Amino acid sequence: MFLHTSKLQFEAKPDRPDALYARKLQELIGGTWGEMTVTMQYLFQGWNCRMEGKYKDLIMDVATEEIGHVEMLSTMVARLLEGAPADTTASMVDKDPVVAAIIGGMDPQQAIVSGGGPTLADSNGVPWNGRYIVASGNLMADFRANVAAEAQGRLQTARLYNMTDDQGVRDMLRFNLARDTAHQNMWLAAIEELQEDGLEGPISPSALFDEEHSEHAGTIWHTSDGTEGPKGRWASGPTPDGMHEFSYLMEPVALGDKASAPKPDPLLYATSPANLGLIEKAIRKLT
Repeated sequence: MFLHTSKLQFEAKPDRPDALYARKLQELIGGTWGEMTVTMQYLFQGWNCRMEGKYKDLIMDVATEEIGHVEMLSTMVARLLEGAPADTTASMVDKDPVVAAIIGGMDPQQAIVSGGGPTLADSNGVPWNGRYIVASGNLMADFRANVAAEAQGRLQTARLYNMTDDQGVRDMLRFNLARDTAHQNMWLAAIEELQEDGLEGPISPSALFDEEHSEHAGTIWHTSDGTEGPKGRWASGPTPDGMHEFSYLMEPVALGDKASAPKPDPLLYATSPANLGLIEKAIRKLT
């Protein structure tokens, strides 16, 4: 069950309308790393969690908060679109620089589809996709994905912060930046606690260690022309899981044979030695 209050988690009032920035802000709503992604990612992680207690409670706390972030951003977008003309024609924009400034590069779908409000899409108008989310049922794998999601979201928020001088917008984004910081640290702490509780190994999933080709579990293959890679912590010494040793293969050798596809099904008409002669005959007939 979810309960809604009409009060926003944090204020979302711009100093003035800005249709172009409203379009940019859509990225934080419906982009790959936007608030809709983390909202649905955490909700499905929580609903898919098979273990009642502190971890599920943490997931659902953050998930429900993220719903509020979508609401804040959506409210801000609608307020940034305030006053954008609904009946603007190309000739009006050409004749009136004020109208042109108001419209700017706004997403026409914000007027045509949502009636002057936000859409569930990114800054290019691409609809949000449920395939953006990660909810595997494995808490260690999911929490690591959550750290990455919060880091990417915070990065984009920081970039958008520098794209406006509107203090009302910036104030809301300052709050969002702080919450992204908090959530990154929450997930990192949860990863540490999972390890302490022995619920997961340091590598997720920790199953099948005895089945994998362990001789390849610590090697770094030098397959680029860079020269600094061997100087990193990952080039030698014990691995973080304490079960392997890092080594750097400067001249790795391919372990498989030639990459060649099998003979095609004749009904698929793929070019192959089997039908090459037929193609040549057909060309000769045409010439």
